[in-house]
Amino acid sequence: MAAAGLGGCAVVETMRKCGAGCPGDAALTAAVQTRLGEHAALRAPNRVYVSTLDGIVYLSGQVATDAQRLDAVEIARATPGVTRVVDTVALEYTGR
Repeated sequence: MAAAGLGGCAVVETMRKCGAGCPGDAALTAAVQTRLGEHAALRAPNRVYVSTLDGIVYLSGQVATDAQRLDAVEIARATPGVTRVVDTVALEYTGR
């Protein structure tokens, strides 16, 4: 899942360099999750999932509004150590 935001060569190079995860990736994921959890608007029923590969944070899940999605992206970007954010958070579909 995390590799989806990287181009083919970048994926191979990152996997060669880090394998399943680079040093510090788990700590970055935890830091972003903690910061997201501090914002009531991003808690349930919204779901924002975080994964990290080589300092790049990948956000996925579903939120109710575009403002919430943008907030999640900005919160992740503002987390120390994050080099880039790849946003695949979807807006909740309320149609039929």
